[in-house]
Amino acid sequence: MKTSSESDKGLDPSVDRKTLLGEALRRRIVGMELAPGAVVDEVALSEEFGLSRPPVRELMRQMAAEGYIDLEPNRPARVSPMSYQSLRSFFLAAPLIYIATTQLAATNATPAEIDRLKKVQADFRSAIEKGDIEGRVHYNDQFHHEIGRMAHNTYLMPSLRRIQIDHARLGKIFYRNPTTSDMQADLDKAVIQHDQIIQAIERRDAANAGEIVREHMDLSRRRMTEYVTPTPLDVPMSF
Repeated sequence: MKTSSESDKGLDPSVDRKTLLGEALRRRIVGMELAPGAVVDEVALSEEFGLSRPPVRELMRQMAAEGYIDLEPNRPARVSPMSYQSLRSFFLAAPLIYIATTQLAATNATPAEIDRLKKVQADFRSAIEKGDIEGRVHYNDQFHHEIGRMAHNTYLMPSLRRIQIDHARLGKIFYRNPTTSDMQADLDKAVIQHDQIIQAIERRDAANAGEIVREHMDLSRRRMTEYVTPTPLDVPMSF
């Protein structure tokens, strides 16, 4: 019988409990179930997944190295924050990392890897069509992660993984309710840009692949600007 934690999306009950915990915790963080800065309760997680404290602490250290959580001496583990400075750093670094990995993917990708990328893209497109927010964020994350793997560069992958943590969380915030036509147009454009990235990789056109990714990042940048500077309320003024 599956436990509630084993039934979390995407978790395989055949793997060990520590792996299950790691997968569940990563999903909860990027899915914003655990908010930025929230305390990660080691005792509760130990009980939920039937683990002793040492393997949970070992996982906490691993996830801290990956950028999911912050660890400080004599303080509880916390989900990595999203401050003004971290968001500024994200939008400065993300285009550089995405462009570099995508250009290298256009140089190094194998046909089998491109086929896997196309399958992820099909799932991303389906999530957009169904209005599946969780699926959209997840498969967009998988899309760029696959490209990172296709780059075959061990130096870039840690930076890409850290960038993707905040990218997924931003996606949950800024595209939570795509009710306006212009927001839906952005989502449709993202699907098209993914297709164009795949085509550029297949052509081994690194320059074009990098340019498309740069435009792709502009969608997120624009949404962030709209989120932090919303349209003012139309309040009648009296004198």
